Amino acid sequence: MTDTADIVIAGGAVIGSSIAWHLATHAGFRGRILVIEPDPSYQFSASALSAGSIRQQFSQPVNIAISLYGIGFLREIGERLAVEGDRPEIGLHEGGYLYLGTEAARPVFDANNADQTRLGACIALLDPAELSARFPYLSTEDVAIGSLGLSGEGWFDGYGLMQAFRKAARAAGVEYRKARVTGLKRKADRIESVVLESGESIACGAFVNAAGASGARVLCEQAGFPVPVYAKKRSVFSFAAKGDFPAHPLVIDTTGVWWRPEGTGFITGYSPDEPEPVDFAHDFEVDWPLFEEVIWPALATRIPAFEAIRPGRAWAGHYDMNLLDHNAVVGRLGDLANAYLACGFSGHGLQQSPAIGRGLAELIVEGGYRSLDLGDLGFDRLAANRPLLERNVI
Repeated sequence: MTDTADIVIAGGAVIGSSIAWHLATHAGFRGRILVIEPDPSYQFSASALSAGSIRQQFSQPVNIAISLYGIGFLREIGERLAVEGDRPEIGLHEGGYLYLGTEAARPVFDANNADQTRLGACIALLDPAELSARFPYLSTEDVAIGSLGLSGEGWFDGYGLMQAFRKAARAAGVEYRKARVTGLKRKADRIESVVLESGESIACGAFVNAAGASGARVLCEQAGFPVPVYAKKRSVFSFAAKGDFPAHPLVIDTTGVWWRPEGTGFITGYSPDEPEPVDFAHDFEVDWPLFEEVIWPALATRIPAFEAIRPGRAWAGHYDMNLLDHNAVVGRLGDLANAYLACGFSGHGLQQSPAIGRGLAELIVEGGYRSLDLGDLGFDRLAANRPLLERNVI
């Protein structure tokens, strides 16, 4: 016998669970929500393996607005996602982002800052002398300008955020099932049902594709609307360093190498160029040569004390990377009347999950965005090969 749900969501990590919770708590929605998640341990999900950070230092206004809402949500998570008095805690630390730029980057920094501050982000542009005064351990050689988030930027427990959404969604009546959506049955302009790996079918009033790096692209293709979203491996390395590094932010170096404090040490990473759409969804081997050949030299150049660091543990995870423009694809799936997607977050999924969940709940229940227009992230730009270019990509 075929099961039935008003809404079926493929993917139960932070995006899928945020959508589920926002739907379940929407005043205008009544119905059964079923989340299909193949790995309820979330051992290999991006939500568990990412660096868990939030920033407003984007160049696209929609991304800035999404993160401005996100930081407010994270600050209030204890109240917003409390379940029977149990208030989640995600260790939000607003340590700021610091982008470092050469003279050639100054026009981009100026343009970005104008948009960021216009929308309400608290971002300061600093010259080398000001950088040295704030961060005396930092070498400003080749640096002409720095962009520092004074508030609203930092890092948090991404796994904790995901679990808080999931727990609150379940408390609101959302059902979770351990399974994998492997097929879709389409009739005219509707997805009539989803097919699980077991062969079981589930009829749906609406379908949401939040399957992430492991399956979003495949499900879009089955619906007839391909997306250039591929799993891209990213390695994160930890290290310890001797010295005093007060008020240390998350730093994005001129080389593209980034690092930030984590506990008593630091974590760091780098996103190499990958011109070919190679899918690493099942490869979790750490890229140790990347640390030795690229990251450590950059660390030692920017902070001389980092020349004598002690490497620690490392891990690898996957972004669901949108190769068109490194921005999320959110909204209706093509011309389908009852299908929606939220994928291709390219490393921004955790910080964007509150606004994406709220927006898709509004779109599904009310027929349009009400709180924040997410139209710039829509699928139509992919179909038209019209990139939403983001200049601040890490």
